[in-house]
Amino acid sequence: MAGHEEAAGEPRDGAGRLTTASPTGRRVLGSAVLGSGMAMLDGTIVTVALPRVGDDFGVPISGLQWILNAYMLTLAGLILLGGGLGDRFGRRRVFVWGVVWFAVASVLCGLAPSAPALIAARALQGVGGALLTPGSLALIQSSFARDQRAKAVGLWSGLGGVATALGPFLGGWLVDGPGWRWIFLINVPLAAAVLLLTRAVPESRDWAASGRFDVPGAVLAALSLGGVTFALINAPALWALAGGLLLGAAFVRRERRAARPMLPLGVFRSRLFTAANAVTLCLYAAIGGVFFLLPTQLQNGLGYDALTAGVASLPVTLLLTVLSGPAGALSHRIGPRLPLTLGPLVAAVGLVLLHRVRPGGSYWTDVFPGVLVQGLGMSLFVAPLTATVLASVEVRRAGVASGVNNAAARVAQLVAVAALPLATGLSADQYRSAEAVDRAFGRAVLLCAGLMLLGALIAWFAVPGRLAPHAPEPQCTRHCAVGAPPLEPGGRRPAAGPPGRAGGGGTGDG
Repeated sequence: MAGHEEAAGEPRDGAGRLTTASPTGRRVLGSAVLGSGMAMLDGTIVTVALPRVGDDFGVPISGLQWILNAYMLTLAGLILLGGGLGDRFGRRRVFVWGVVWFAVASVLCGLAPSAPALIAARALQGVGGALLTPGSLALIQSSFARDQRAKAVGLWSGLGGVATALGPFLGGWLVDGPGWRWIFLINVPLAAAVLLLTRAVPESRDWAASGRFDVPGAVLAALSLGGVTFALINAPALWALAGGLLLGAAFVRRERRAARPMLPLGVFRSRLFTAANAVTLCLYAAIGGVFFLLPTQLQNGLGYDALTAGVASLPVTLLLTVLSGPAGALSHRIGPRLPLTLGPLVAAVGLVLLHRVRPGGSYWTDVFPGVLVQGLGMSLFVAPLTATVLASVEVRRAGVASGVNNAAARVAQLVAVAALPLATGLSADQYRSAEAVDRAFGRAVLLCAGLMLLGALIAWFAVPGRLAPHAPEPQCTRHCAVGAPPLEPGGRRPAAGPPGRAGGGGTGDG
């Protein structure tokens, strides 16, 4: 994420003087929370509406996959680039660009006359999300005084989770009430509130930022992901798979040679960083897969309305809200290996329990135990995963490492949503059949449980019992979004630990 590491340090123009208790500080925090909250809300609200969208447009399941993946494709492909734009053009300005872009794209989604139009609008919406998500964090880092930043980032992360918790309620109510189009149109008043608050936000930029942005790298990454996604959704499409892989190889070659690469490949010289991202790919592919099919199983398989289907998975969000902070503190004391192994194992048990979710089943005896145990497992591994990523590279690269890890989680979900219907035999219009959905869902949760087990194995053998004592401590101490691990600014506070107990893999040179 070229330029993102600069945002983690001192602002070059002296803008960072605000406190969280000041009126202007509260406005900055409010605008950042509401702005990133729109993107978080989108991550939890759209999956609930997919069965209704499919019925309205009469599209096969591949259409529903593209409605989700068009957004994730541009978001995952551009989020690393978006992190550095504010340093060059002004962090407030780029944040406002992201808000306006996201709102306009949301209107296009809400007014889309056909599935292809909706898919195109969702791709545009992902571009806005790629500006919003890192932009809101950069805004906080550049606006608040140094001794206030950790508190501000913690508030941003915690309050942003409210949007995640509200998503199932709001999404289900809108789908059942005024209609699914309002899950997009609701972003317009939210964006207006953000723009009103940002009038009080001071502008800042990194005056030392120079050189060209890695636009070719971003384009190659997006096209490569698009080719692989197309091949999985429209299998057999070997030409698309070959093209995607060739573009991926071109992307790697580009990043090796670029003066300011979007993805600095040097961070992968750290074996611990590579292992942590392998764990991320496994865990978030499982999460993305189950949360793609669970709302469809509940609505088309069990006959739930959209509101009930959305609220059904709420225990996961509530458990993340309550337990992610204590789990991070526990990992800080005992090291990340055990939580990163036990967490996925517990989540895998939850997914196996969801295998009992069948037509005619009861929520409290069939659905609730599975989502409860899954939420407990996720609460154990989110914070330790972030701490491991930050500890795996040099302190100056911590912000870059967090951005790469966040993008890896989104790529994992992108691939899972594309591949899971193919792997479970759910095709064409079968998602409208309760029997076909039930059969595919049963296979899917077992596959996702297997991914959790694989992540646990990698963590046990590749993650050290203790991290290096100089490792930066995560500032997002409470995180309840299920879509990706938190973005971290690359904190400067060293994590306490016994001297001489450096984590395996050490620090990469970045």
